[in-house]
Amino acid sequence: MNKQLLAGGLIALAAFTSTVKAADYKVDVEGAHAFIDFKIKHLGYSWLLGRFNTFDGDFSYDAKSPNDAKIALEIDVKSIDSNHAERDKHLRGKDFLDVKSFPKASFVSKSIKFSDDKNAVVTGDFTLKGVTKTITFDVEKIGEGKDPWGGYRAGFSGSTTLTLADYNITYNLGPASTYVEIGLHIEGIRK
Repeated sequence: MNKQLLAGGLIALAAFTSTVKAADYKVDVEGAHAFIDFKIKHLGYSWLLGRFNTFDGDFSYDAKSPNDAKIALEIDVKSIDSNHAERDKHLRGKDFLDVKSFPKASFVSKSIKFSDDKNAVVTGDFTLKGVTKTITFDVEKIGEGKDPWGGYRAGFSGSTTLTLADYNITYNLGPASTYVEIGLHIEGIRK
């Protein structure tokens, strides 16, 4: 009986340790330590910058097995903010984001491949305006460690370029304005 209990305990322990994955983090949107920004050329003459003020998400990460990392984000596209109320109203309309029909955008990673302890390539599904495309972008680990409030944090930053027509955004602002650069600057608090 004791041998069976010991064997059962060892099997359970082995199963538990083999399924232990990376630590889970909540993106720190409450403390405003995470940002999703964008940059697009205005008629090819200058850059227009903005951000999405409301989003949420989670990620998992462990430095011992970084390629097991995952991230999922949901963006409230109504929260677009280009620092100009009339332009934001236009961006929320049917010419661009059509937020009444498509209020949310999302990103869910499919793979994260670290080339060293700091740099990775993230591949995942990005959904915007009802269209889902697989995108890839470079990410840099900014750092991780204890915070002054007794928690533990990790932060990453990355960017990618999206072709607007891929997401049914075809409003003509000239050939220099057919794509947008998206930046993700994510700090998470370990759960």
